[in-house]
Amino acid sequence: MPNALARIALNHLWAPYRRARLRFNTALTAAAVLMLAAAAGDPARALTAQQQRAFDIYKELVEINTVTATGDTGRAADAMAARLISAGFDSTDVQVFKPAPRKGNLVARLRGTGAKRPILLLAHLDVVEARPEDWSFDPFRLTEKDGYFYGRGSGDDKYMAATFVANLIRYKQESYRPDRDIILVLETDEEILDANAVGIQWLLKNHRDLIDAEFALNEGGGVGLKRGKPIRNSIQTSEKVSRSYRLTVTNKGGHSSVPSPDNAIYHLAEGLARLARFAFPVNLNTTTRQSFERTAELETPETAADIRSVLSANPDPAALARLSANPAYNAQLRTTCVATMLEGGHARNALPQTAGATVNCRIMPGENVDDVTATLKRVLADEQIAVTPIGQPVLSEPSAIEEGLLSAIEKTSAEFWPGVPVVPVMSAGATDGSYLRNAGIPTYGHSGLASDVDDVRAHGKDERVAVKSFFEGGEYLYRLVKRLSGGK
Repeated sequence: MPNALARIALNHLWAPYRRARLRFNTALTAAAVLMLAAAAGDPARALTAQQQRAFDIYKELVEINTVTATGDTGRAADAMAARLISAGFDSTDVQVFKPAPRKGNLVARLRGTGAKRPILLLAHLDVVEARPEDWSFDPFRLTEKDGYFYGRGSGDDKYMAATFVANLIRYKQESYRPDRDIILVLETDEEILDANAVGIQWLLKNHRDLIDAEFALNEGGGVGLKRGKPIRNSIQTSEKVSRSYRLTVTNKGGHSSVPSPDNAIYHLAEGLARLARFAFPVNLNTTTRQSFERTAELETPETAADIRSVLSANPDPAALARLSANPAYNAQLRTTCVATMLEGGHARNALPQTAGATVNCRIMPGENVDDVTATLKRVLADEQIAVTPIGQPVLSEPSAIEEGLLSAIEKTSAEFWPGVPVVPVMSAGATDGSYLRNAGIPTYGHSGLASDVDDVRAHGKDERVAVKSFFEGGEYLYRLVKRLSGGK
């Protein structure tokens, strides 16, 4: 009994100490969780006011359906204009233009001293179609999971649109007055290369004075990650030419119980199979050569050897074949043509009277578009396949990198990704930067957004952006635009 009483007394005396220690350990654990959350960029915890604003703008933009054919970019432009005006921008410096129903372009201006010509920040509001049944998430809800933001347009191109808006508001709140005006353009219909001339072409034609600039920053060049580590920071100075073709086969059809070898679907399928096996010849230019030279320094010894062989005067065919097997490298080596849409027939019990396909070609700068058309017809090798070009190709000369721009990018890049080279690249895709270049405004694809070079999801299922990359890229563009704009 005396021992039991002693233990009770001892426990009573130590109880306050144990409770204090428990509170300390709990607080320490909570602090550790917060530090880990901050390191991971978790938007539910540890966000600065600027990061929270950027996230809110990003979420709003992703959740406005702006699919080019069926969505409403006018609504998105209005939403971004409202944010800028509520942040203190004069309504005369924030304008929304709606050249057609559901089509909107925003032009906003942060005024500087005028010591230098303006800089133009360009991003597009429209996105490609996303079918909810194809996705793991609702494509028009910003979903965070496992360190990523998922949603259609999360990377292409609402990251840049949201970042530019958030940063412009941040500059305004800081009373920042640059040496040059900073112009923001959020445009429509980029995903169809402004085929109906209601986006960047409409602005250039009707309001060139509002968007005229010394140069522009656009999508098209990001920070490449390999196995989670940055390997390059890209500046897109040129881009391939996009040209689509409609392939059509027609015949009399008939009853499916009496099949004939002369089948529209078979003709089309066999022609497409020949196209799938065909590769255009290698055609390197100054930008792609420089890009491959830099890339070889970062690749595995085997791939580096293949790259150097392809760059040599006498490439090894086996090395070229291995390099071409990588879709990203293949797109930098040559013109490509690929089937993207297919349809045929009209009934399950009838021979097809028509079969059609869409083929999209990405043509190397400087190549003759008519020659590509002729090559496509030759490879399909069937006179029954009619080949009809869709729209007009937009050709543009590369933008030379001015030393001041390169220096600013290299300095800012080193603050975020020390030792990572800044590499000029050619975009395998096409942007509306070609219209700006043709209008005399040098345009550079440069986003600061880090992503895995082997996991490109733009235009595809479960498009996503790493949470860390979203906030890091936003801060990078904030500093870079300031450095390029000067002032205080």
